[in-house]
Amino acid sequence: MSTDLNIRDLHWALRTIRSANMNLENISFYLSQFTSSSYQETENSISINISTSSDGIQYFSQLLAELSAQTENCKRLTYLAFHGVEWEQSQLQNLHTLLNKNSRIKQVEFQRNMFRMDGLSKLSDMLETNNGIKVLIFSECQIGSIGARLLASALTKNDTLEELQVWEDSINSKGAEELSRMIEVNSTLKLLIIFDKDSITATPLISAVLARSRTMEVHIWGRDHGDKSSKVVEFMPETSTLRIYRLNSSGSVRVACALGWNTTVRTLDMTGIQLKSKWAREFRGVLEQNRSLKDVKLSRTCLKDKAVVYIAAGLFRNQSLENLHLDGNWFGGVGVEHLLCPLSRFSAMQNQANTTLKSLVFGGGKTKIGRDGVVAILRMLETNQTIIQLGIYDDASLKSNDIVKIFRSLERNATLRCLSLRGCTGVEGELVSRAIMETLQVNPWIEEIDLTGTPLQIAGKMDKIYEKLGQNASVVLEKDLLNDLPLTMPTCCRVFFCGQEFAGKTTLCNSIYHNMNATKLPYMDQIRALVNPVEQIARTADIKIKTIQDGDSKISIWNLARQHENYTLHDLMFPGHGSPSFFLIISSLFRKPANREPKRPEEIEEDLVYWLRFVVSNSRKAMSQSMLPHITIVLTHYDKVSQPSEDLQATANSIQRLRERFQGFVEFYPTVFTVDARSSASVSKLTHHLRKTSKTILQRVPPVYQLCNDLIKLLSEWRSENFNKPVMKWNEFCELCQLKIPPLRIRTRRDNIDKVDLRRRAVANSLHHVGEVIFFEDLGFLILDCDWFCGEVLGQLINLDAGKMEKTEKSGFISRKELEKILRARLQSQIPLIGSKVFDNLEANDLIKMMLKLELCYEQDPRDQNTLLLIPSILEEGRGRSPKWQVSTVECAFIGRRLECDDSRHMFLTAGFFPRLQVQLHNKILRSKNQLGATYSLEKNLISIIINGIHVRVELGGQLSYYIDILAFSTKNVSEILRLFRQLIITTIQNLCPAITFIESVIRPDSVKFLIPPRFRKSQSVPLQQLKQALLSMPADSMYDYQHTWSSVVDDNILILQSGFDYARSLLSDEDFREVLHRRYYDLHHLAIELAVPFENADEPPPLSINEPEHTVEPSLSGIAKGVEQVLQRLKIIEQEIKDLKQEIQGLRYYEHRLLIELHRKVDYLLNYNIQLEERKIPHMFYFVQVQNYSKMLVTRLLSGMRALRLHMLCEFRGEMHVVDDQIGCELVQVDNQAVRCLLPYMNKFMKLLTFALKIGAHFAAGMGEMIPDLTREVAHMIDSSLIYGAAAMTAGAVGAAALTQVGGSRTRNKSAESSRNITQDMKTARQWLVDFLKGQRITSGKDIAERFGLWRVRYRDNGYIAWICRRHIIMRGNEVIEVPI
Repeated sequence: MSTDLNIRDLHWALRTIRSANMNLENISFYLSQFTSSSYQETENSISINISTSSDGIQYFSQLLAELSAQTENCKRLTYLAFHGVEWEQSQLQNLHTLLNKNSRIKQVEFQRNMFRMDGLSKLSDMLETNNGIKVLIFSECQIGSIGARLLASALTKNDTLEELQVWEDSINSKGAEELSRMIEVNSTLKLLIIFDKDSITATPLISAVLARSRTMEVHIWGRDHGDKSSKVVEFMPETSTLRIYRLNSSGSVRVACALGWNTTVRTLDMTGIQLKSKWAREFRGVLEQNRSLKDVKLSRTCLKDKAVVYIAAGLFRNQSLENLHLDGNWFGGVGVEHLLCPLSRFSAMQNQANTTLKSLVFGGGKTKIGRDGVVAILRMLETNQTIIQLGIYDDASLKSNDIVKIFRSLERNATLRCLSLRGCTGVEGELVSRAIMETLQVNPWIEEIDLTGTPLQIAGKMDKIYEKLGQNASVVLEKDLLNDLPLTMPTCCRVFFCGQEFAGKTTLCNSIYHNMNATKLPYMDQIRALVNPVEQIARTADIKIKTIQDGDSKISIWNLARQHENYTLHDLMFPGHGSPSFFLIISSLFRKPANREPKRPEEIEEDLVYWLRFVVSNSRKAMSQSMLPHITIVLTHYDKVSQPSEDLQATANSIQRLRERFQGFVEFYPTVFTVDARSSASVSKLTHHLRKTSKTILQRVPPVYQLCNDLIKLLSEWRSENFNKPVMKWNEFCELCQLKIPPLRIRTRRDNIDKVDLRRRAVANSLHHVGEVIFFEDLGFLILDCDWFCGEVLGQLINLDAGKMEKTEKSGFISRKELEKILRARLQSQIPLIGSKVFDNLEANDLIKMMLKLELCYEQDPRDQNTLLLIPSILEEGRGRSPKWQVSTVECAFIGRRLECDDSRHMFLTAGFFPRLQVQLHNKILRSKNQLGATYSLEKNLISIIINGIHVRVELGGQLSYYIDILAFSTKNVSEILRLFRQLIITTIQNLCPAITFIESVIRPDSVKFLIPPRFRKSQSVPLQQLKQALLSMPADSMYDYQHTWSSVVDDNILILQSGFDYARSLLSDEDFREVLHRRYYDLHHLAIELAVPFENADEPPPLSINEPEHTVEPSLSGIAKGVEQVLQRLKIIEQEIKDLKQEIQGLRYYEHRLLIELHRKVDYLLNYNIQLEERKIPHMFYFVQVQNYSKMLVTRLLSGMRALRLHMLCEFRGEMHVVDDQIGCELVQVDNQAVRCLLPYMNKFMKLLTFALKIGAHFAAGMGEMIPDLTREVAHMIDSSLIYGAAAMTAGAVGAAALTQVGGSRTRNKSAESSRNITQDMKTARQWLVDFLKGQRITSGKDIAERFGLWRVRYRDNGYIAWICRRHIIMRGNEVIEVPI
C-alpha cells in the first residue's frame, strides 16, 4: 500500500497521461472510493481512485478520453483494469475509442463492474472489431447468461483474444451453451477459466473443447452442496491431460460422446466420479473410435459388471490405449473375465484382440474376483504378449493357492515386467514364497514385484525375493554357447522304404511293425485300423511313417508309398550328411499281386537302378566310406515262387552287377532278403536286420547334442499336455527351453539373448537333422508329427489339381484367395469326423508361406500384399506350337550350352529339380538390382527369360532328365551372353544339385538358331573341355583360326541341318579363350624349367604390327541399324578384343620359337653327350609300343611284368626327328625289374620332352602323336602339378610372358645343375641296357640295325657329330652328312 507521500490528485494523473516521459504500461481504475486520488505503484504503472460522485464520474470519462487522445504518449500501455465501475454508454464509447486507437493494449480486466444491457451490447461490439486484446477477465461482474451470449457472439468473429476468464459469476447452462458454440468456431482462444456457482456449466464447455479437439487450457470451478468451491474440470494441453473432478451422470455421458473423435487428450482421469453403465456404453464407442487416448484412470468410479463389459467390448477394437486403471470398483468375476478377454488367446490359431494395452490395474475391497476371474487371469498371463505391468490392489477374495497359480502362470510369460499385489491378503505362507522364487528362476524378465501391505511383506519374508530380482538384473559371463554343449549318440534311426507300385511296401511295413511290437494294439489303434481303409477311399496314398521303440533307441519307418515323384521333399527326407538313416529298396518278383506273372530280371534291375540313382542323386557326397548311404535290397512275393528258376539266378546276377556298378556310391548289405510281406515269420530275419543295422548306423553317425535326447521326451510330454498338437510355434519351443532345459535358458535380463537363441536354433536343427522334427526356421514353427505333416499337408500341397484352378489369363498365376480356397477344399476331409484337422493347427497363410519356403511356388511381386502366385508343378506343356525366336532384323549371336550329368549311370535330375529351378531363377532375377524390365515366363520343363536384351531358353531334357540346355540369342557379343549364363543360370543349377557334377558342352549355333528338337542336339554339341583341348593341341599361330566341324542332322532321310563349321573364337567367350592361352603359357613355363632357358638375358619379343593385313579382322556389322555412332563404337570394341587376343597369340608364337630351339638343343645334347668317349655304335633314341586292336600305342609308363612290347628307334636327324615307317623293331617278351630300373629315368626325360613338344605344336618325333591316346593323363605323374602356378592363371595374357621371363632364377639353375649331374649316369645305364638287349637279339653290326630299324650311321660334315638317320634323310640331306659304317 502506498504511503501518504505518494498520493496525488487527479490532475497529476492527467498530467502523467499527457506526459511523454512516463512510459506507462499499466493503469488501474478504482471507482469505489469516497475521495479521488492517484498514486504511482511502480515506475511504469499508476493507480487512479475515483469517487462515485458526479464529478468523479465525469473526471473518469475525461481520463478515458485523454487516454484515447494521447496514444503516442501511451504507446507502451498494455494493461487496463477497472474495479467497481458502473459503465455508462459514453464511457464505453471512450473505452471503445481507446482500444481501437491503441492496439498495444493486450489485457483488460473488469472486476465487480456493472454493465447494463446496452453496455454489454456495446462491449460485445467492441470485442468483435478489436484486434489487439489478448486477455479479457470478468470477475464478479454478474454478466449472466445474456452477457455470456453477447461475449460468445463477439468472440465468434474475434480472432485475436487468447484468454477468457469469468470469475464468481453465474452464466448457468444457457450461457455455457452459448460459449460452447463460440468454442466450436473460435480457434485462437488458448485459455478458458470459468468459476461458476453451478458445476453444470462445465459440461457444455469441456464437451465443445473436446469435440473440436481444441488445444485450449480449461479450468472450471464450481460450488458443492456445502457452498465450498472446488474444481470441476481441468484440461492441460501441454500434457494432454483431462482431469474430471466432479460431474453428474448426464455430463459424464456428454463428455464421453465428445471424446470419440478427439485428438488432443492422451490422459483421461475420472478418479472418484460415480459412473454408470450408460456412460460405459458411450465410452465403449470412445475406445473403438479414439486413436489418441493412451491413459485412462477410472479408479473408485463404482463401475459394476455391466459397465466393465462395455469397456471390455471397446478394448477389442481399440489400438491406442496403453494404460487402464480400474481399481477400487465394484465388479466381480464376470467383469474380470470380460475385461481380460481381449487381452487373451483361447487357441493357438487365434490372435490377441488388443495388442496395445501395456498396463492394467484392477481390484479393491469391493471387487470379488471369484473362480471365473482367477481362470481369466491365468489365461491372460499365459497367452498375453503385450501387458508389461499388472496390478491387483487390496483384494481379499484371492486365496494363497490362487496366488501360487498366478506366479506359476508367469513362468511362461516373457513380457510382464512389473507385478503389483499391493494389499492382497492372499499373499502369505511358504507356498507363495516358494512359487515366487521358482518363477524368478525361470523368468528373468520380471523387474519388480510390489507386495506392499501383504502378509508376506509384513512378516519380513521379502529379502530372498529382492535378492533374486537383483540377480536377474546382473551381468553374466559369456561363454561358448555351442561348444560347451555335451554330445551323445543319437537315439532315433530312420528307415526309408523305397519301391514301385505293388511292391508290397505297406504290407511289409505293417508286418515288421507287428513283429517288433509283440503286445496287442491299444483299443483306439484297433479302431483306427478299421477306419483307415475307409479313409483311403477318400484320399490318395501319402507318405506313411511308423515309429517303433526298440529299447533305448527308436526306429522310424518312412514308407514312400507311390510318392517318389514328390522329390521336393528330399530336403526333409534326406536332411544331410551324417543323418542316422538307411534305405530298403523293395521290388516284387511278380508284376501284379493278383496274378502269377513273374517279372523279368531286366524289369527288377530297372526298378532297383531307378531307386539307387534316386538315393545317390538326393544324397550329398559322403565324407568317408563309412558314411555312404546304406542299402538293403528286399524282394517280395517270394511265397509265390514254387521252385528256383533261371530267372531267379539271373536276378541274383543282375543284383551283383549293380553292386559293382554302384560301388563307392552306396554301401550294400551283402544279403538280399526274399520275403512274404504278409507273414510275420517270413520277415523275422529282416526285422532282426533292421534292428541290428539301426544300432550300427546310430553308432557310426556323428554325435548329436545331449539335449536332443532330453528334448525328444519333453516334446512328447508337451504334445500329450496340449491335445496331441502336431505343430509347435517357435515361441512355444523357446518357452519349453526356458522352463525345462537350463542350458537353453535365458539366465538374466542382461544375458546375450541372440546367442541363446542361436543355441536353441542349433538344437532345433539337430532335431531336424536326426528326423525327430521338421524345423522351418524362417517360418517360425516346428512340425512334431512328421506323419501328419507329410501325409495330410505336404502330400496335398504338392499334388494340387491344375484343372480346378482358375489361372489368370492362362499364364499359370493364381490369386492368394483362390489358392486358399483350393487348399481348404483340398485339406478338408470328405468323410465327417474323419480325416484332416490341418486348419486347427495351421492357417492357410502359413501353408502358402510354407509353399514359398519349399520353393513350390513364387510371388509375382513380393512387395505387393495381393500379388499373384505361380505354382510351377501345375504348369502344362505348350501344345501345337513349334518354338521360334522373336528374331529382329539386326544380326544376332546364337549361343547354346548343355549341362549334362557327369555320371548319368548313377545320378539324374529328380522330378522336383526343375520346378525349384524355375522358382529360384525367378527370385534371383527379382532380387537383382540391375534387372529392371526383365520378363520371365514358364511352361512345363521350360523357362523363358528376356533380360538386358538377351533372350534365354532353359530346357530340361533326357529320358530321365539328365541334362539341361541353355539357349540364347542377342545382339550382344558372345562373352556377354556367356557371362549371363554363368552368373545367373549355371551357378543356380549347381547350387540346387551340390552332389552332381555337370559336364558343360557347346551347342552348335545353328541348332540354337533354328531350335531343332533336343534329341538331335546330342550330335550337335561338343564338350567345352574337349574344344579347349583341341585348341591347346594347335600351334599358336593356328589357334585363332581353328574351326570345329559339325556333322549333318538327318531324320527319316530328311535333312534337318546340314554339316558345317564354326570358328572356335565364336563358340567361346573371351574368358574361355584367354584360359586356353594361359594354359599354353603354363606349358611353356614348365618346358622352360625343364630346358633351363636363361630368360634373364633373353631379348624382348619383336614388336607386333597389328595393322598388317593378316592380323586385321573385319567383324560383320551389316545388320546394325541403330546409328552410325553406335556402330563405330561397337566396331572399336570388337577390333580391340580381337587385337588383344592376337597380341597374346603373337607372344605365344615368339616364346614357342625360343623354346623349340632350346628343345632341339637339349635333344642334340642327349644324343651327343659323350661323343668324345665313344663313336655312337648304336642309336640312342628308342621307344616302346604295344599293339592293340591293330593299332600301335606308345608305352608311356614302363611297369614290371608288361608283355608283348616292341622296341623301336627314331630317326635322329637334327631338328627333324621322326618315326620310321615300316620299321620292324624288336620284340620284348617281358619287362623285368632290372629293365625298369635301367630304363625308367630315360623314359621320364624322353616323355617330358615329347609331351612339351606336342603341347607347343612342334614337329618333334613326327608321327608319334598318333600313338598317344591321352598324353596329358599318361604323363601327369611325371610332370609337376600346374597348380603351383595357379595364382597366375587368371591374369592377363602378358603375365604369361612375364612369368617366362622370371623363370631364370635360382630355382631353374638349381634344377638344371641337378639334372646335368644325373643325366650322364642315367643315359649310361639306359645305353648299357640297350646294348645288352640288342646283343641278346643278335643285333651287333650296322647292317643288323639297318635291317631291323631302317637307320644308318652318319656324321655331320659341319660339326662331326654322329647320328643314326633314315634312308630318306640320307638321300635328301646327302650334302650335309657322310656315311660312317661300323
